[in-house]
Amino acid sequence: MEIKKQIQDDAKGFLKSRDVFSSGVLRLILASIISKEKEKRYKISKDPSTGSGQENLSEQELIKKSELTNDEVINTLLSEIKKRKDAIVLYERGNRQELADKEKEEIEIIKKYLPEQIPTEELKKIIEETINKVCATEIKDTGKIMADLMPRIRGRADNSEVSKIIKVLLQR
Repeated sequence: MEIKKQIQDDAKGFLKSRDVFSSGVLRLILASIISKEKEKRYKISKDPSTGSGQENLSEQELIKKSELTNDEVINTLLSEIKKRKDAIVLYERGNRQELADKEKEEIEIIKKYLPEQIPTEELKKIIEETINKVCATEIKDTGKIMADLMPRIRGRADNSEVSKIIKVLLQR
């Protein structure tokens, strides 16, 4: 099932069950997804480089073309999680633990819509394979590793964890 549709259905369900917190989180996520779709729609309608008469598309065709793919929705969800993680750090610095806890709860709700996470041991194996594949030998090769690795693990592993594992493996 499409992730966006699942989020919409769950948001309605939470509203019906009067779960204000969860429905609020999902509505914020949907607003972020819709915002990304509007950006995409604008780019499609104004991009002269397409040269295929995009400006002649009907409103319905434009809306259909600008719908986010599941990968784009996953990227949006990852972006929302990153925003919340950044907020947690700031709240904890400011001794506002209750707000940090709220952000942590929001992250847990959002994570339910990401693909199943790769276990750490399996992730290490995938990273080792990638390091060998791109012939990386030092930390400055991290960009090459990430470029090859990200399409395989996007949304299924925390990028900060991936970076830590890469650093450990390259320092051996």
